[in-house]
Amino acid sequence: MNLHLAEIATEVALGALAVLLVDQAGWHMSHRLVVPPNIALLLLPPKCPETQPYRKHLAVPCATNWLSNRVFKSYDDIVDHCCEAWNKLTDQPWRIMSIGMRDWAHGS
Repeated sequence: MNLHLAEIATEVALGALAVLLVDQAGWHMSHRLVVPPNIALLLLPPKCPETQPYRKHLAVPCATNWLSNRVFKSYDDIVDHCCEAWNKLTDQPWRIMSIGMRDWAHGS
């Protein structure tokens, strides 16, 4: 995780702050974690039910169908694959719309 954060930090614009949403996995909260000064971690609440539709309908399909079980050749290859996955996801608006139709999304 330290290496991951260090790499992200190199891509943050000078004078900017990147905010990363993370769950409370042990590696996100370790006392040995070194968070660069241009990154802030925003911890999601444990077992946060509001994130489950996102995970089920957006994150898991992207990861499982379009990004998993690959060896990327370079940083640009990762970005290209992520952009391709994002475009495939946006071609399926019903996935995104299904989250907005949840009761909790309307303050109910």
